[in-house]
Amino acid sequence: MNLTTENTAVVLDSTSDYPEAPSRFPNMRFVPLYVRFGDDTYRDYVELGPAEFYEKLRASPVTPATAQPTPQDFVEAYEELSAYERIYSVHVSSKVSGTFQSAELAAQQLGGDRVRVVDSLTASLAVAMLSHAIQRRLARGTTDQEIEALVARFHEDAEVLFTVETLEYLQRGGRIGRAAALAGSLLNVRPILGVDDGVVVAIARVRGRQKALAEFERRFVEATADGPGLRVAIAHADAAEWVGTLSEIVWRVRPKAEIEFTATLGAVVGTHAGPGAVGFFWFQDE
Repeated sequence: MNLTTENTAVVLDSTSDYPEAPSRFPNMRFVPLYVRFGDDTYRDYVELGPAEFYEKLRASPVTPATAQPTPQDFVEAYEELSAYERIYSVHVSSKVSGTFQSAELAAQQLGGDRVRVVDSLTASLAVAMLSHAIQRRLARGTTDQEIEALVARFHEDAEVLFTVETLEYLQRGGRIGRAAALAGSLLNVRPILGVDDGVVVAIARVRGRQKALAEFERRFVEATADGPGLRVAIAHADAAEWVGTLSEIVWRVRPKAEIEFTATLGAVVGTHAGPGAVGFFWFQDE
């Protein structure tokens, strides 16, 4: 089957931090996760935007909790896309969220193989980058086999580096994986974290923002070559000053790279990363 933007849809969840997807591409949909402050529950991005979330987080005595979409949430999204013969449903790592399992249950309810559920084994703008890589192939015509090969290569080659002001939020949410070794509140020490096979892992500990930036630059240079198709994304949790600084690093060391996305982390990812977190993502594609 020749897959195109006319016959193939892409569904994302809100941990992709890409709420603009449906307004940019008629064949894309965005299914929100949930954030709970005490007795109040909100749909990520739909009922609680990033700016309101960080304001609430600072003021609230209650630690927010998050929940995956229900299978029914995904069934509704898939049914809304009934005009499409194939759906690629692309989600946050199954090792940090039950979102992928909800999407799989929904796909099974619909029967057949119309819905292909993809475990990105990553999070946030890395998922958005994968959705764009799929869209580029759909725009020129592609196949299931080519998309499967893309996903396999993405699992191998896509990189995420992030730093947090404190590990407290990752620890609270149980999302810390093998990065737990970095726990400990040494003064002004910033952990540098990554995602390996879908799990948050510790990479380094540095002292202060400048050293964190230098570590980001060093690892980015080591892992990439300057040329067309190098795509970069930058996300932050209420720490917008990092975007300009990281963008300048990209333009200086990899002038041919394209900064594909910059975004504020939404409520769900922000709950686990905490205010002040910054993510730096890259993927070499066509």
